[in-house]
Amino acid sequence: MAERVWTVKDALDWTCEYLGRKGDEHPRRSAEWLLSSATSLSRVELYAFYDRPLSPDERDRYRTLVTKRAEGMPLQYVTGEMPFRHLVVHVQPGVFIPRPETEVLVDVVLEHIAGMAEPVVVDLCTGSGCVAVSVASEHPGARVWASDVDQRAIATACRNAATAGVQDRVQVLYGDLLDPLPRELLGTVDFIVSNPPYIPSADIPELSQEVLHFEPVRALDGGADGLDVFRLIARQASDWLAPGGGIAIELDCGRVAEAASVLEESYEGVAVRKDLTGRDRIVYGRKG
Repeated sequence: MAERVWTVKDALDWTCEYLGRKGDEHPRRSAEWLLSSATSLSRVELYAFYDRPLSPDERDRYRTLVTKRAEGMPLQYVTGEMPFRHLVVHVQPGVFIPRPETEVLVDVVLEHIAGMAEPVVVDLCTGSGCVAVSVASEHPGARVWASDVDQRAIATACRNAATAGVQDRVQVLYGDLLDPLPRELLGTVDFIVSNPPYIPSADIPELSQEVLHFEPVRALDGGADGLDVFRLIARQASDWLAPGGGIAIELDCGRVAEAASVLEESYEGVAVRKDLTGRDRIVYGRKG
């Protein structure tokens, strides 16, 4: 008996129902992403070719992806990619998945360095490198130094820089915060940016199982009040920044006001930027 022919529509409809039963909060979106990955069709093309049959290889790839998603693996890890601003960045298990609110962090950097010919930017806790790579790709003269304490993050950031064609202007270093930077950068950096671990330790167990089981806790836990890494960065950054240099850090929305007060002790023009949902998310300041 011949095997049933599955069309794009068949696959989407079945997967949407199946993942919904498995607890996926957005089963249609997941089905689209997974099928797009398996077939190399864009999500728009899936609907333009609704009646297109899947090849046996596409069906096999799709089954594997759907199985991983049904087991709770984050969609970004299943497909290996995540849209971020003008890029599609590679992600892998063990590397923090970029969030949409971090796109606003890049806006803050670009606004500060606009008009500079060759600004020097430092991205701490770079993770996938989404911020560092975006800054370099959107400011053609920017030279970006990025650091992280996880080797998987280092490899992922390097891969994303190469994919975006900015590997000559993005240097990815292994080490804690500012420690691995060359000393000649002291006092010359135009901007320091970071999306550090910022979730209070007591709130970690309340995160979704999808996050707890698959994302690196090291990239999430910001200490008792969520500001441990922030305080280190705020204290160390001044020595590295040039006069007028900026600093912007993404934080838990409930800790931004306190962080702004800390920055005001050492920086000028301290301001708060909201994320895409209208919540306080980023604290910014300048070295006097």
